[in-house]
Amino acid sequence: MIHITDKAVVKIKEISEAEGIGHCRVRLRVIGGGCSGFTYDLYYEEVPTDTDEVEDINGVTVVIDPLSYQYLDGVEIDYVEKSMSEGFTFNNPNVSGSCGCGSSFSV
Repeated sequence: MIHITDKAVVKIKEISEAEGIGHCRVRLRVIGGGCSGFTYDLYYEEVPTDTDEVEDINGVTVVIDPLSYQYLDGVEIDYVEKSMSEGFTFNNPNVSGSCGCGSSFSV
């Protein structure tokens, strides 16, 4: 199961409206890259596939491919605003290590 904080839900809806996307369906996936092996990818998805895991959370539909789901089960998506930066963050209980800058992880 995926968790999305209220702040992240608001931001996903806000971006969708501002960009004229017309829906709040996002794909969350794990891709190879970074110095620790994996990175997160989050973007608006037009059409899920038949094999995707789909979860509806407070008006946001999260779509995850089966390969990524094994690494993302239990992840919490948040939106953080700091003085010099802002963006989505991922609190993943499956992570065993990450790089120094926090942009990639390993399991």
